[in-house]
This record gives sequence, structure tokens and C-alpha cells, in this order.
Amino acid sequence: MMAVVLVTDAAVGKSGGHSKHRKPVDGGAALETVPLQIDPDALVPPRNLRPLQNASISPWTYNISRDDSLVPPMLSEARCLLRGCLDSDGKEDLSLESRPIMHQVLLLRRVKAGPGLGAGSGAVGAGHNFHFRLESRLIAVGCTCVRPTVQQQD
Repeated sequence: MMAVVLVTDAAVGKSGGHSKHRKPVDGGAALETVPLQIDPDALVPPRNLRPLQNASISPWTYNISRDDSLVPPMLSEARCLLRGCLDSDGKEDLSLESRPIMHQVLLLRRVKAGPGLGAGSGAVGAGHNFHFRLESRLIAVGCTCVRPTVQQQD
């Protein structure tokens, strides 16, 4: 089992049946350690779906980045292959624009525990002096075809 450290605005709260540890931090917020259990058997297996990036009129490819301090450690981000969009003949039509579809994802970042955050507030086990910080990131998950934005000047 791992522990997640959350920084919240509320300095007090109900435990909800779980053991939580709160420590005040700078700015009046509270640092809260809550248990986190990740069960790999609970993950939904991927289904065999037709890959959309090659069938779209706004095709894209994926760039995969790896950061071992993140959960999940690998992220796939879409990159549009064309400025325009494909017409019915498969030729690029520059009167339309390919744009990325953005999606916000939540990640856990493994962070070394600072002073006052002993090994008891991080992962269970000897030598694990870290905690996890919740982060959000905006990533491109695909591309779509849009009409260009035209701004008329007065």
C-alpha cells in the first residue's frame, strides 16, 4: 500500500473511516496523508478498437513520454500530422484546420519527503522516504477538423 499526500484548504475534516494524518503547512493549508491502494487486477483490459488516428480526416500520431516519478509512468500525447484536413479524395484541404483535442488528466508524482515528513508519511517499507503529490496536466488525445477562426477587422 502507498500513501498519498494531499494539500487542502481545510485544516480540519472528518476521517470518513480511514486513518488520516494532518499537518499544517505554509499558507494555512493542511497536508493530509491518506492511504492509497492500487489494484492492477481492477484495471479494465483494452478492447480491440479500430485505430481512429488513421481513419480520421484530421490524422494524428502519438508521442509517448516516460517519467518514472509519475503514476502512470508513460503518457501518450497526440500530435496532428496536417495543418489542414483530408478531403474525400485524400488530399489536404487548407480551408479547414486540424486542431488537437485537449483533455485534463490527473497524475500522481513521487516526491522526496521534506523535513518534518518522515518515512511514516510516505510509502510503507524501510528506505522509502517519499510521498505522492496529485497533479493535473492538459494533454492532446487526438485531432479534429475545424473551420478556421476568421477575425474581421473594423
